[in-house]
Amino acid sequence: MKTALPFFALTLLAAGCTAVSGPRATTLPPPANDTRVYELRTYTATPGKLPEVLARFRDHTMRLFARHGMVSVAYWTPADAKDGAGEKLVYLLAHPSREAAVANWAAFRADPEWTAAKAASEAGGPIVAKTESVFLAPTDYSPALAAAHTGGAARAFELRTYTVPSEKLAALDARFRDHTTRLFARHGMTSVAYFHPLDADKGAATTLVYFMAYPNREAAVASWTAFRADPEWQAAKAESERKDNLLPKTASVFLVPVDFSPMR
Repeated sequence: MKTALPFFALTLLAAGCTAVSGPRATTLPPPANDTRVYELRTYTATPGKLPEVLARFRDHTMRLFARHGMVSVAYWTPADAKDGAGEKLVYLLAHPSREAAVANWAAFRADPEWTAAKAASEAGGPIVAKTESVFLAPTDYSPALAAAHTGGAARAFELRTYTVPSEKLAALDARFRDHTTRLFARHGMTSVAYFHPLDADKGAATTLVYFMAYPNREAAVASWTAFRADPEWQAAKAESERKDNLLPKTASVFLVPVDFSPMR
């Protein structure tokens, strides 16, 4: 967690402020005893109700999250039908700590403005069919996470999940720390953040969750092709497979930022 963005600075960035001018916000050193956690949430809308879900977030939810100490980092919808395009909202929040997250959610759900907005949006029936939540902690090699991205077109994002046996997670982290992240950058791929789940039932000992960004979907395809053909990557991969029998199970979901996402 030592490279993560301080919570107060992330709050400013998510609110639309940047530390310096330019296309990217800068970051500040993390505070001592940093306990910040992130929460990855996925909402599956009632059939045909995703526009109503997005409207509720745009008009009410994000502002009320901020009121109760929850920092909105990014909001996306899946790009492909197989992953829930037109049906799902995927978003990332930051909390000062796990304990604060519990308190934040309790205060949010009890807020009269939220209960009124929720009731009004559900006058014709529920608009969210399913809610999923995973609490995450940044890895030690995760870059500083800045919520603001100003200027230019919205980027293409990718959520990738790697699963290995519990005794192999340290080796997977070592491959990313020593090779993968540097080679991603070589091939024009932006590492947004790398996480481990916090809870055992969500894969704390077996799972790496990370986000990538690209100028567009076509650039993502070209970058992955070049990365996989890179002799340095091929050598690092072969060595980790020989030494550690490291063969992660991988999953990928391409994501499109919604119009109100702080990170675009």
